[in-house]
Amino acid sequence: MKAIVVTDQAAGTAGMTLLDRPEPQAAINDVVVRVHASGFVPTELTWPSTWTDRRDSDRKPSIPGHELAGVVTALGYGTTGLSVGQRVFGLADWYRDGTLAEYIAMEARNLAPLPGDVEFTVGASLPISGLTAWQGLFQHGRLQAGQSVLTHGAAGAVGSMVTQLAREAGAYVIGTGRAADRQKALDFGANEFIDLENDALEDVGGVDLVFDVIGGDIQKRSAGLIRAGGTLVTVVGPPDARPANGLAVDFVVESDRAQLGEIVQRVRDGRLRTNIGNISTLDDAVSAFNPTERRSGKTIIRVRP
Repeated sequence: MKAIVVTDQAAGTAGMTLLDRPEPQAAINDVVVRVHASGFVPTELTWPSTWTDRRDSDRKPSIPGHELAGVVTALGYGTTGLSVGQRVFGLADWYRDGTLAEYIAMEARNLAPLPGDVEFTVGASLPISGLTAWQGLFQHGRLQAGQSVLTHGAAGAVGSMVTQLAREAGAYVIGTGRAADRQKALDFGANEFIDLENDALEDVGGVDLVFDVIGGDIQKRSAGLIRAGGTLVTVVGPPDARPANGLAVDFVVESDRAQLGEIVQRVRDGRLRTNIGNISTLDDAVSAFNPTERRSGKTIIRVRP
């Protein structure tokens, strides 16, 4: 099969190569999925799990990518809940070869059914962004109707999901980003927008929840905006700053079949829009991951026509 392979952590996305690799086999509780579309997060090339297994042993060359939509082609021993020929989407294990390939073997529990009226490219754009937003807002942030949310990177793949889910839950959403992102953030439902390069973040006043995807100085300043009992939720590692009278939570997104079902149903009935910046082919994936111009939104690789 064709697959994108990485061998050099220092090279980043420029070190990706399209090669022939053996097709994977299904282990116990696994399925093999013929990948139709794959998502990719460039920062995963800095994650230890891309380069080592759970025992910290070198696993290069590795196949990156963790989001996918496709069709089940084989079941491992003991696998239940899915069937051969079923359309699926989901989030692959961090420590195994990933989704930038024509086939992947992964645990069945990390997949959810993909309805026939949802395109594979849309399905592949949902797992990381959708689950990150869902878990950050509702599991870790305990968001309630009537509260206010400050979401950084509101025009990005995660931030746009945070904005839409928070608005649907009855929250008032303030998005942030660059000046060029203002209209896109508002189009996804932000009530207000703060240009981090030109506006004063502190003018926001108090908020109940900050959803941080940036870290650093922005995170520190944001912590000071959180009202008593509020929460700073971050996905960029342990926070350097904590609210004076609230919680700070950092988390790593986890696969959850029920939550994936909730997310894709919202896409089907028009309550949630995905944020795709570019769609490319597997043959052109390396150049797509090294763009000459900045794009907001997720890059999706269409593995099969």
